[in-house]
Formats: sequence, structure tokens, C-alpha cells
Amino acid sequence: MMAQTNNLQLLQKPKSIVTLAIVLFLFLFAGRFIVKDALPYFGLDKETFGWYWDYKWPLIGHISGGLIALAMGPFQFSKTFRNKFISAHRWMGRIYLTAILIGTISATYLAWTSALRVNFSWAFGLQGLAFAWITTATMAYVSVMRKRIAQHKEWMIRSYVITFAFVSFRWFNELTVAKTLMPQFAERGPTIIWLSWTIPLLITEIVLSWKKK
Repeated sequence: MMAQTNNLQLLQKPKSIVTLAIVLFLFLFAGRFIVKDALPYFGLDKETFGWYWDYKWPLIGHISGGLIALAMGPFQFSKTFRNKFISAHRWMGRIYLTAILIGTISATYLAWTSALRVNFSWAFGLQGLAFAWITTATMAYVSVMRKRIAQHKEWMIRSYVITFAFVSFRWFNELTVAKTLMPQFAERGPTIIWLSWTIPLLITEIVLSWKKK
């Protein structure tokens, strides 16, 4: 019996290390995005906004909603935090959903104003991301209200994958290979905005389905 327990612990240890490594990587990846790309907008410097200056408040709303959701997510997935601070978990969940609602409304406004100035494909891509963002968050909320906890967890994972798309988009957009293949943002932006969440979400679905077997 003792040998079986030791073997189980040895099997779980590499898995824990891999999980910790992934979490640390995502934390640093998101941290770079927040410091380099997101926070400068809160200085309300006209040069930072560029041609988005006329849409600065919707953009601030969009960025704020994304940052709050990005920050809340890890706490919602922590089993230890959830079990010890169930009330805080619920309140942070409400904040997470509210942040996404604000971010989605702002994104929808930006899609059909500033984004449409680029082209319809960019506007439609931004709207598609916003729709997926609010839909997955809403499904997570509906699931927990119906006491379907397993489904709630899965929809929260999907929701956070899409939340992270804002980080992925910036990274993909700055890649030299992307700029070489698609020099014009009018082509690169719409392509990357779909790539930033559809592929990660597909991988998520495969992993979630695989775990059920």
C-alpha cells in the first residue's frame, strides 16, 4: 500500500511541475502585455493612442475590462482559494463577468466605429471575438446558477482562453514573420484576431474532451 502511494506521488509530481511551469509562463507572458501594451494607455497621452484618440474612452473601457478579467481569472481557477474563500470567489466571479460585459460593450462600439475605418473584415473580427467572449462568460454564469458545477468550470476555462486572446493578438501581431507575410494591418489584423482565439479554443476543446475519456 505504501509503495502504491509513493508511486502515485511520483506520477503526480512531474504533472505538478509542468502545470506550475505553464502557469509561470502565462503569468510572465501576460505581465509583459500589461506593462508594455496596456498600461501606457492609462496615461491618456494623445501620442500613445494615435488615431484611436477620438475613441479613447471606449478603448479605455475595453482595456480595463480585459485587464480586470485577466487578473481575476487565476484566482477563480485556484481550488485552494475557492475552498478557503468561497464568498470572495463568488464576488470575484461577479467582477469577472461585469468586466467582460464592459469590455464587450466597448469592443462592439469600437468594432463599428474605429475598426470599420480600417475595413469590414477587421470590424467583423473584433465583433466575433467580443461575441465569443460574452457568450462563454454567460454560459459559465448560467451553468453555475443551475448548479452544474462541472459545466461551469469548463465554460470558465473557455472564457479565460478567450480573455487571453487579447494577449495573444498583440504577440502574434508583432511577430516578424506575420509582418513579412502580411505587411498591411488591414490584412494582418483580421487574420490574427481570429487566429488568437479560435486555435487556442480548439485545443482547449480537445483537452476537455480527452479528459472525459
